[in-house]
Amino acid sequence: MLLAGRFGVGVKAYFVFLRYLLCLNFISFAIIAGSVISPSLYKRPINITTTWNKSLFLDVFLGSGFMEDTPVFYGFYKNVSFGTKCLNTAFFFFLGMLIMLLLNLIMIVRRTVVGYKHTWLTGIHFNANMSYKVFCGWDFCIREPEAATLKHSLIRNELKMDLEEQRFRQKVLSRSLKQRVLLHTLRVILNFVVLVLLGSSFYLIYFATTELEKYMTKKLHWTLELLFSYRSPITITIVNSVMPQIFSSITVYEDYSLSTQLNVTLVRSILLKLGSLAMYIFFLKGNDSSKCAETEFGKEMYKLTIFHALATFCNTFLVAFPRKFLVEKCLSSNFLKKVGKQQFVIPLRVLDLVYSQTVTWMGVFYCPLLPAISILKLLAIFYISKFNLVRCCDPAKKMFRTTSSSVLFNFLLLLGLIMSVVTFGVNIVRYRNDTTTGYISRNCGPFPGNESVYIVASNCVNTFPPAAQESLRYITSEAFAYTLILTEIIILTFYMSRGRANKKAMERLRDMLVMCSSDKRYLVKHHATLLRKQKKNIKRSQK
Repeated sequence: MLLAGRFGVGVKAYFVFLRYLLCLNFISFAIIAGSVISPSLYKRPINITTTWNKSLFLDVFLGSGFMEDTPVFYGFYKNVSFGTKCLNTAFFFFLGMLIMLLLNLIMIVRRTVVGYKHTWLTGIHFNANMSYKVFCGWDFCIREPEAATLKHSLIRNELKMDLEEQRFRQKVLSRSLKQRVLLHTLRVILNFVVLVLLGSSFYLIYFATTELEKYMTKKLHWTLELLFSYRSPITITIVNSVMPQIFSSITVYEDYSLSTQLNVTLVRSILLKLGSLAMYIFFLKGNDSSKCAETEFGKEMYKLTIFHALATFCNTFLVAFPRKFLVEKCLSSNFLKKVGKQQFVIPLRVLDLVYSQTVTWMGVFYCPLLPAISILKLLAIFYISKFNLVRCCDPAKKMFRTTSSSVLFNFLLLLGLIMSVVTFGVNIVRYRNDTTTGYISRNCGPFPGNESVYIVASNCVNTFPPAAQESLRYITSEAFAYTLILTEIIILTFYMSRGRANKKAMERLRDMLVMCSSDKRYLVKHHATLLRKQKKNIKRSQK
């Protein structure tokens, strides 16, 4: 309530979304710990002896050296059997990852559907709730003055959003034909500018990932070596920090409503963030036969996760806090007054979380402890963001309605999960002992010598009774997929038809209520007329 009252309900939605990601990572880590890490540690305990030096410091940040022989990365895990083909670490590894991704998918789809249902029920017009917020919005359990002040701020912010939406709708209705043509022309030009910016960003990431490596011809100092190893994460972070700010400024000139500005900025920024991540992964090189290609991929996701946490810390304590200090101390500077304190831009903060979670899903197969690292990172981001919001930021000048945007947040998260699953499927083919793919994978990890990780599941199924084998093969066949799709289409058609029927019934009931109100007004007027006539007749009879 403290954050929502001072900075609006959009900030509250951000922290609720962050807490939801924490729950997702807790569940993912619990599944991985039980199905992947525990069986492997039972057969292969960790035995590492190291002394602290700068090489160890580099190993921690780069995931190299002794880190490669820890449960953090894919190469640590070996295929160890416990007696049968279904009881081995490889099958547990595959089953744990599959359950984790399916459970994440179910939770996100359910959250998205529930949010969409709530948005559809509330509708797109908000003036119907104005009287409720004015006359029934107060919480009479509040006794403290500070809590009362925060509640005043919360109600005021909600009313400001309602009035802003109403003002924009009136502005749209008053536009002339010439104004609409000019506005659409301007939007086409600005969308072309956005495409140019996206293309430039992708090329910059490609240059940092592939071209800069050609210039590393000699041994560098360990600090320069660390920076050079992080060249791609640094480039991605800079692009993801600068470009969304430009996109947010562009939407102002496109003259959208505040909610539409939020959604357009989100869509453009997620295209940038997921596109930059896809570009980075596509141009990763893994043709060194002396290294485990899967572990090398896990290292890259590990570095992206570590640098994202460092970037969040630096943005707060090296940018936002000094900026706030200068603004408060140098009151005579017109430039600092114009710049002001940093504002907590909700769309960009949410996209950072979506980007972070997408990296976690992409790397979890090759870096199984990545959900645990993400838990620590999200906890740190929670407290750093709270400090940044309360101590370093001003309340946003524009309030955003988050009812429909929360659905978009979850949809973007679902898009990140789908992208991660596609990347996993591509990497299964990419990291094989096949020269045609351009990647040579050393026989490392729990699936050495297998053409595909699905072989371990097939070997387990072959030990089942014939009836169970036939049932499982049918479930994984194309015929079952077609049946499932057809069933889903029938169910979807049924619910759409029922929704249309319910909508028509609601319209009829609404018309009946209007007619009932008209009948009541007519009866009241008729009754009043009869009373007046009766009074006149009584007066005449008395005379």
